[in-house]
Amino acid sequence: MSKKGKKNPSAAPKDPPDGPARRTFLKLSASVLAAPLLLNGRDSDAVEWVTTPQPVFPPSPPTQPWLVELPRAIVPVQPVSVLTPSAEAAPKKADDEAGREPHQRFDEIVGALGPPELYKLTAKEIPWEFHPDLPTQTAWTYVAATVADTPDATAPATIFAKYGQPILCRFHNELPPGHVGFGSPEISTHLHNLHMSSGCDGYPADFYSETMAGSALDQTGPRQGTGKFKDHFYPNIYAGYDEWRALHGEGIGDPKEALGTLWFHDHTEDYTAPNVYRGLAGFYLLFDHIDSGKEDDDKPGALRLPSPPYDYPLAFGDKRFAPNGQLFWDDLHVEGVLGDKVTVNGKIEPVLHVDARKYRLRLLNSGPSRFYEFYLVTAKDQVQPFSYIANDGNLLPAPLLNQRKVHLGVAERADIVVDFSQYPIGTELYLVNRLRQDSTRKPKDVKAPGTRVLKFIVDQYPPQQDLSQVPEQLRELPKLPSAKEIAKLRVRRWEFDRKNGLWTVNGQLFDSHNPRAKIKQGSAEVWELVSKSGGWSHPIHLHLEEGRILSKSVDGIEVPVPPHERGRKDVFVLEKTMTIRVLVRFRDFHGKYVMHCHNVIHEDHAMMVRWDVEDPDA
Repeated sequence: MSKKGKKNPSAAPKDPPDGPARRTFLKLSASVLAAPLLLNGRDSDAVEWVTTPQPVFPPSPPTQPWLVELPRAIVPVQPVSVLTPSAEAAPKKADDEAGREPHQRFDEIVGALGPPELYKLTAKEIPWEFHPDLPTQTAWTYVAATVADTPDATAPATIFAKYGQPILCRFHNELPPGHVGFGSPEISTHLHNLHMSSGCDGYPADFYSETMAGSALDQTGPRQGTGKFKDHFYPNIYAGYDEWRALHGEGIGDPKEALGTLWFHDHTEDYTAPNVYRGLAGFYLLFDHIDSGKEDDDKPGALRLPSPPYDYPLAFGDKRFAPNGQLFWDDLHVEGVLGDKVTVNGKIEPVLHVDARKYRLRLLNSGPSRFYEFYLVTAKDQVQPFSYIANDGNLLPAPLLNQRKVHLGVAERADIVVDFSQYPIGTELYLVNRLRQDSTRKPKDVKAPGTRVLKFIVDQYPPQQDLSQVPEQLRELPKLPSAKEIAKLRVRRWEFDRKNGLWTVNGQLFDSHNPRAKIKQGSAEVWELVSKSGGWSHPIHLHLEEGRILSKSVDGIEVPVPPHERGRKDVFVLEKTMTIRVLVRFRDFHGKYVMHCHNVIHEDHAMMVRWDVEDPDA
């Protein structure tokens, strides 16, 4: 069944004639008509695909490892001096901007912190080589205005941001309007998981393109419409901004609430999985006076962690290729596609040359469905230690030293520090995945030696002394309410299950027009995330703010919370018949947000729920 089957056929669609219901129907019709192309990639090398309850696909063509080199350093996207037309709090239809609400608190925050830095990113189709043994083909990616001619050298696009310095990022959509095949040329960009207003959060139904037929709806519901671009205002303030200023009279919020490793990706309703699979993802690294990105920082409190170019983001994504070497996706099956090739920053089995010194590696599972358990090993598969310093973009209170594995569900992140100075020049090390997975449903087991996905070669001494460190303390956690205070909070129970072949939350499918919860801005609640069947693993993502795990239980029996999950998180992995109780705050901004399974196959098939934070002044 297609994701378009999520609508109740006996119910009249709530959308206007040119709204999402019509779009969904037309997309389904186009997918069905294009099925031979979709399933075979090109007219040549046609192959019969088998569709079963768990799809069976031919394996990807073999590729020779370690032929591709990643750039030695990530080149960040640079700001632009001006945007034309100018960026303002409220959209101006004459400027070809897609419909949106005015940026919340724009004048207030800019007045306090100064004008925003300006960025311009364009979603476009470019030639891409995943591996020399596969044909050059097209990919979708975010291309920066400052590196438009060399996107390959800077993929994925990476922004270096700083707390206290707002950013206004203009996202242009130049995807091919006549696109045929999997994916949708509309976009809605979500910065996962910046603290910001709902109008800039990348709400799934707020997709747009220059040529799409759509209509602007009211300010409280989903809106779609034509537009060449959309401006997103990223205030770069800490959560708890209002509370902090009420106590201190100034400042940008509570530094204990800081984020570090964020990423942005397309979030278009029904098409998140294929659009991100095609390449619409990038990094947003956020620094402050504590995690300053400067290992020579002599200011009090600075952590002096490894800094660029020795601060290196790595995005892992599972892909599958047709026998002719073209990227393959089954757009019609609720089970989706489990990739049998792992890309690292868009490349298969690449090599990263490193200096003999400490590196901060920011690991991201960009999906769509594969989980990972990474180990760092020698050429003889001897497991090597590293320091685990951050989870889901949040620094832990203290580093977890001498760690030997990192387990990542879809959209989870982990920052680790590897000291390559411990190895002689010429040493080869490998990042391997030992977590076996046979379907998109859930991982199977851990088995050595695993699959090598990235090779490190320690090939030179650093040109300058390594001044970085892994201090004994990192970032203090915000204080939790007392047990008595938590007991007084409202509890909401969210059950993630499969009903009649459909992915549901509390037995219902995603309705972009109607919130399933209305929450007072400034409040806190306990959310119980529940996996009913146990047949699938669900990495559940909450927009707007991080949460704190209060407890985990399986079949009513409490189980320990792993040390790396005892900090602030925005993805909560439900396994087996598990319940996770999470403390969630709703501060500083209002509007519509979502919670969803970040196995984006499930998200696209409606395992998502809208909830609204109510404007306290309304």
